[in-house]
Amino acid sequence: MAQTWAVLAALPFLLISLVEGSVHNMVSVEAGHEAVLSCPYTSKLSLLMVTWKTKCSGCCLLAYRSDRNETRTLNCSERMMWKYSPDSNPALRIYPVNLSDEGNYSCEIVSSAGNFLLFSSLTVIVPPAVTLTYGKSGAVVCQASAGKPAADISWIPASNHSTEEEVHHPNGTVTRVSYIGWVNSMLPTVTCLVTHPAINQTLSLDLSHSSPSLPYLLIGGSASVAAVIGVTLCLIFMCRAFRLRKLAHGSAVPFATKNFRSTPSRKKREVIKPPVLSECIYQNYNPRMIYMNY
Repeated sequence: MAQTWAVLAALPFLLISLVEGSVHNMVSVEAGHEAVLSCPYTSKLSLLMVTWKTKCSGCCLLAYRSDRNETRTLNCSERMMWKYSPDSNPALRIYPVNLSDEGNYSCEIVSSAGNFLLFSSLTVIVPPAVTLTYGKSGAVVCQASAGKPAADISWIPASNHSTEEEVHHPNGTVTRVSYIGWVNSMLPTVTCLVTHPAINQTLSLDLSHSSPSLPYLLIGGSASVAAVIGVTLCLIFMCRAFRLRKLAHGSAVPFATKNFRSTPSRKKREVIKPPVLSECIYQNYNPRMIYMNY
């Protein structure tokens, strides 16, 4: 009886120490790797049952009973299993880890000495995809895409004129972008440093052989040449069209006059014929009459 009371008296302190220790039981694992969550177990104690639970309704439940030597799973992914034999070390293994596994887990042990509880917090780290490219308006862009947590970006040589942007995605990842203007021509290379719990990556860009102004100059020059050619062709076509309309108008007048003169009757054509007019003039000519009048 005295021993039983001693165990019961010590049990609250043991539970308090386990709960306090659970605050420090935080596990960080990179996505795609293995996560192992430990559970308090002392081989000196007689294990009766161990249960793993996730902190959400309807989530995974993984249990083991030593008296029946059987395990049960409920709503657990195939990626969740015992790391070792649960009767010797009831640690939980998750492989491969993804973002959906992030959260709080509880492990409860029932033994001859009483019940023991431990909370674990799993954090999933996602390395970002890093790129270093040319941007608009003569800028260099260093981008760390879909990282968790957000990556830190710095430049070599250091610059006080860099600007940053962040985009938060629904799955908890963050894309961070840093812009920097062109450095002095004496330093033709710019370097981007990306610092992240999963990776530390360095990318360099040679500015001397890949000036970003050249494509814009070529585009602008091509546009100017195209505009000049277009205006010239328009003027040429307008001038030709004007000349064609003028020639068409000039040739239409004589044609109309000719048709107009050809329309009178036969009697009028005989009156206006030049031979008929000339004969009338000579028939009325009398030199004597001209002399007498003089």
